[in-house]
Amino acid sequence: MRKSQTPDTPVMKQFMKIKLEHKNAIVLFRMGDFYETFLEDAIIASEVLGIVLTKRSNGKAADVPLSGFPYHTLDNYLPKLVNAGYRVAICEQTEDPAKTKGIVKREVVEVVTPGTLLSENSSNHKSNNFISSIYIAKENTGFSILDTSTGEFYLGE
Repeated sequence: MRKSQTPDTPVMKQFMKIKLEHKNAIVLFRMGDFYETFLEDAIIASEVLGIVLTKRSNGKAADVPLSGFPYHTLDNYLPKLVNAGYRVAICEQTEDPAKTKGIVKREVVEVVTPGTLLSENSSNHKSNNFISSIYIAKENTGFSILDTSTGEFYLGE
């Protein structure tokens, strides 16, 4: 992004701070009744989800790409992003806007990947959904495997 396009409003500064912490994820940024995406995330989301890509004026900055959807439709849109191969960081408002002076605090409350997507709308009920880990120590190696579609869990050393 060119310097002249750097967002300079408090909300965009907050978004950019969160985005820097989650560079490899699409950030769904809760703003009232909507999850908004900005910049490159908005372009990707609009293409994958088939939603409108628009722009938002941000103070001295040039227009910033924006796309979003109502928060209550998250279970419809989240699986589409994850199944398209994207990691998604869900950023929620963590305080009541009615009781807050200034900008509402927000934080990422969940990062969703194909192995951790548990929505009823997301699962391919004809196949298993595994997530696994390996831990290697000096003399031992441990492993675990979880089938999130059935709840079966295995581990060994």
